[in-house]
Amino acid sequence: MRVEIWADIACPWCYVGKARFTKGLAGFAHRDEVEVVFRSFELDPNGPKGVTAPVVEMLARKYGRTLDEARGMEEHVAASARGEGLEYRVEGRDNGNTFDIHRMLHLAAARGRQEELLDLVYRANFAEERSVFDPEVLVALAVEAGLEEAQARTVLADDRAYAEDVRADEREAAELGANAVPFFVLDRRYGISGGQPAEVFTRALEQAWAGREVTRPEAGGGEACEPEGECAVPGA
Repeated sequence: MRVEIWADIACPWCYVGKARFTKGLAGFAHRDEVEVVFRSFELDPNGPKGVTAPVVEMLARKYGRTLDEARGMEEHVAASARGEGLEYRVEGRDNGNTFDIHRMLHLAAARGRQEELLDLVYRANFAEERSVFDPEVLVALAVEAGLEEAQARTVLADDRAYAEDVRADEREAAELGANAVPFFVLDRRYGISGGQPAEVFTRALEQAWAGREVTRPEAGGGEACEPEGECAVPGA
């Protein structure tokens, strides 16, 4: 079985959703026969490259909130992340264009190190004092994931490298009707939108394995981030 996950590095619910999916997969009897592929999705594809801003300030400006209100939004996500055993820093994080990060993740996929790099980038972005929007940090993470430094630098220096792979993922997301991330597709039969609880993922894996023809995404309830929109918090 193949599971495809559309996500963006800047999306906190993608960070949380991956942890929940991993737990759900662990509860699936055929987990060793599941191939997981991560697909690109940019929440802000028009954001200027090389320009970053503190996350809390960005949220306040983008959504017309006070800094305290924006900080409260982040605290809510932080509580959910910590509930999954993840570290999450509310202050001191940067936000920026993620296109180069997605290109690097495609290089990692080609070298069989995609999930290793994804986990490192998520950790650096949400839990550590490192900005993944700094090219030197991104290269260091790529090397830590097992990629060759020269290859990583070559990809970053060439804006065309893996660019079409990123765009192809994003076109496919649009064709599948994915308008928020994280978005999970199981064997192209079952779609799940948002960072659902682990048991939802386990149940979906069981249904997909059994060959049920389910084509519509799982109904709402999962936290997700929309392009140019807020990261939704059900019931908030």
